Amino acid sequence: MEEESEPERLNDRELNEMIEGLCLSKAEEFQMIGYEHVTGEEIWECINDRYKKKGLPPLHQVVNDILSLKPNQFMNYLTLSMYRRS
Repeated sequence: MEEESEPERLNDRELNEMIEGLCLSKAEEFQMIGYEHVTGEEIWECINDRYKKKGLPPLHQVVNDILSLKPNQFMNYLTLSMYRRS
């Protein structure tokens, strides 16, 4: 019988690169549907805003939150952010 190996763990740099790549991909998706000026950094700010009260959830939840982000959710975040800043 083959011995089961432990799942590979990502170090902080690899984890940050993976999340950054997902955010850039989501920004490109939004750009393709007409939201031309969206950046990966703005996507991350939107997603990260959800975690301010409870802290960072498990990785699978972060990935799901990025990949399932809808344009209307993002626009709502931007609107609220503008009100908070003023």
